[in-house]
Amino acid sequence: MKLFLCVLGMVFIIEGLPYFLFPEKIKIYLLKITTIPDSALRFLGISAMIAGLILLYWGRS
Repeated sequence: MKLFLCVLGMVFIIEGLPYFLFPEKIKIYLLKITTIPDSALRFLGISAMIAGLILLYWGRS
């Protein structure tokens, strides 16, 4: 559980950095995301999840 909380904390830090450092660019980026088709966003999401699973597998083995 301790490792999980450490990893979750790191995820929050990494996810929060762009919002802290570049808030004006994030707003523009989020507006552009609305023009991307749902299928492309789903593909990007599943690709990120698969990459995360592969990294977890490599890190745990």
